[in-house]
Amino acid sequence: MEELFSKLADCIEFGKIDEVSPYPPNFKGQTGADEITAQVLAKGASAQDVLNNALIPGMEKVGVKFREGTIFVPQVLMSAKAMKTAMVHLKPLLKQGNVKQKGTFVIGTVEGDLHDIGKNLVAMMVEGNGYEVIDMGTDVSVDAFVQQIEKTPDCVVGLSALLTTTMVNMEKIVKNVKEKFPHQKVCIGGAPVNNEFCDKIGADNYSADPQGVVDFLNTLAS
Repeated sequence: MEELFSKLADCIEFGKIDEVSPYPPNFKGQTGADEITAQVLAKGASAQDVLNNALIPGMEKVGVKFREGTIFVPQVLMSAKAMKTAMVHLKPLLKQGNVKQKGTFVIGTVEGDLHDIGKNLVAMMVEGNGYEVIDMGTDVSVDAFVQQIEKTPDCVVGLSALLTTTMVNMEKIVKNVKEKFPHQKVCIGGAPVNNEFCDKIGADNYSADPQGVVDFLNTLAS
């Protein structure tokens, strides 16, 4: 079983979706995340085992490599596709409540901003590291975030913005959220923001890359 977990982690790290997938070239003709996940579950592995021993280690390596600049967005997207393929097998088991997820992460691009690539990368990386992710989409209003927090009071909120004209809406959202929920954790990210802006608006964390968000969430979950 350990060898299969190792192979599955490699499939996630290098983006091998299934046997017919041509990517990556050096995995051509080999089974991928789809087949191996089905195989380990058939052999009696639990969904928790698959997460802890394969998906999370694989996605952690992807996050570190992306942060270090040794892989780029296309490779991350292939890894995310492999991870999501594996998750198709796990989600019915997750719904049974037999898997202890680390927490809930609510993410959205702020009001007035329709960009979603960065948000999507973060959502994929966080989900692959064992969290339930609620993706609010783009152009998300203050009220929408507040309503979601009321539904999932133990969540951590992630705000994304790509434009200098919309990053100001982060401040509005953080202010309103903190007024209603003083202990609510909010993290921010996106091209125009930085640690200084994070401190100025009263957010709890700024991350320059998806792995930074995972690291922040892990400190809260530990």
